[in-house]
Amino acid sequence: MLRVGLTGGLGSGKSTVAKMFVALGARLVEADEIGRELMQPGHAVYSDIVEHFGSGILQPDGKIDRRKLSSIAFEGGKIEELNRIVHPAVIAVQEQWARRLFAKDPNAVAIVESALIFEVERSATVPDWTKRFDRLILVAAPDEVKIARYVQRISPGSWDEEAAADARARLAKQIPDSEKIPRCHYVIQNTGTLAQMEERVRTIYVELCGLSLRRIAEV
Repeated sequence: MLRVGLTGGLGSGKSTVAKMFVALGARLVEADEIGRELMQPGHAVYSDIVEHFGSGILQPDGKIDRRKLSSIAFEGGKIEELNRIVHPAVIAVQEQWARRLFAKDPNAVAIVESALIFEVERSATVPDWTKRFDRLILVAAPDEVKIARYVQRISPGSWDEEAAADARARLAKQIPDSEKIPRCHYVIQNTGTLAQMEERVRTIYVELCGLSLRRIAEV
């Protein structure tokens, strides 16, 4: 069994890499997906967010307007306040998922996909979070490439300066790749072809499977 953290800044291509690992047999849980679920009405995280940020962030149907919440958090300098509510709960769900997975499949390579693995630790939201992973993988790309990808996702086929500004603001809140690279076991530079990236992912996955098997043999 092996716990792997897969991270990368906005627009790095992290989700594409995650799908490649899954296609090879890895098991994956996405931090963003868990966060979205926990922000739905009926969850404690939802209640805590509404209590902290006010009912003005709600849509007419009672659900959280994620775009409005994001704007308040990033532009209003309240991102750490939001993180303190969301991150511990998301990580608790990830831990539960990993325990259930390893109970069923001790050989599994369990990948947690999260853009903010290092940021969570730096903010002291969850101290020593990175130490819970056996291996860390970073998907890296130049900031201008990340921004262009983000804009393309928000506004396909045209340049949206508002989206670009949003991307720059988000990247400014994230730790730069140059600081993450020395702390990661593997780096996938997403600047080449899709085939080159697939080959890099395949090489890494073979190594991860070997590490998982060795861990089982040592137990």
